[in-house]
Amino acid sequence: MESIKLAIADDHKIFREGLKAILEDQPSFQIIIEAGNGRELADLLPLRKPDVVLMDIKMPVMDGMQATAYIQEHFPEVKVLALSMYHEDKYIVDMMKAGASGYILKNAEPREIIEAVTTVHAREFYFNERLSVTLVKQLIGGRAGLREDGQQNIALNERETEVLGLICQEYSNLEIAEKLFLSVRTVEGYRTRLFEKIGAKNVAGLVIFAIKQGIISV
Repeated sequence: MESIKLAIADDHKIFREGLKAILEDQPSFQIIIEAGNGRELADLLPLRKPDVVLMDIKMPVMDGMQATAYIQEHFPEVKVLALSMYHEDKYIVDMMKAGASGYILKNAEPREIIEAVTTVHAREFYFNERLSVTLVKQLIGGRAGLREDGQQNIALNERETEVLGLICQEYSNLEIAEKLFLSVRTVEGYRTRLFEKIGAKNVAGLVIFAIKQGIISV
């Protein structure tokens, strides 16, 4: 299998080294660019084109938002995964509007970083599980060209579709049970099956699927 070529843009060398150690441990990843700011990254992109850029937000000279917008304009096939210490909605919204395809925190577990890189490379969106359903809808609702391959053949029955719709409205298991006249345990079972069928890792993934399939509108 062809390796996923990666770039890391972060002004903290110690963090870059730690991130490299995590990524280089994966045989399917190849780091081809390291940059201390967005300007360095932009200068290197024509020479060595990565598949995914792990982008810090706060950097000198050219910050992550500016660099992401530059990539979106000049190298739209290159995907950006924002990797930041900030979890405030403003930073997430600004990075996604600039063209990022995912956003995770710097204190994420190594397995989540690996999963996020792989997901973004597959031209999907990746969001940290702490992100609210409302914000996920806002972020991807206006984005054209949502990828559907691999999920088009997933068939949900009527009850699964009902439960998914209510999850996307942020109802709790208890509230869903009361609305559908089911036991909480039965709702938990439906929720588990939805995650398994759709292949989602968190509720954000369920929301993305539901939007793509027209189960919910935004």
